[in-house]
Amino acid sequence: MDKILSKSEILDSHDMRIQTVAVPEWGGSVRLRSLTGAERDAFEASLVRQVDGKHLPDMVNLRAKLLAATIVDEQDRQIFTASDVVALGRKNAVALDRVFTVAQRLNGMATDSVEEALKNSEPGPVVGSISG
Repeated sequence: MDKILSKSEILDSHDMRIQTVAVPEWGGSVRLRSLTGAERDAFEASLVRQVDGKHLPDMVNLRAKLLAATIVDEQDRQIFTASDVVALGRKNAVALDRVFTVAQRLNGMATDSVEEALKNSEPGPVVGSISG
């Protein structure tokens, strides 16, 4: 039987994952960090907009939104903000897709996870999003 973890063991665990991805189109590599639970919720919230009380998909700059949330510097701090999403989305699509695919895998996101999140969404305000 597995050990039952205490509150402190859970909160003190170092569970974030890091991966470096080569991006020759940009002249180097980027460092990706897994999302926290709160960051994942904010990312998923940024993929939904409310119109007339209904939740509708907002796939604009999907790749750039996830990369803004996951690309970090050597100290594991995000280097992009919500205001950078549009500019990041203007980068080479092949490069964005390569890094996006790794970010998805690093964060346990299946390719259909966005559709699943939209199906499970309930009416209410969308707050804390990383939208651009």
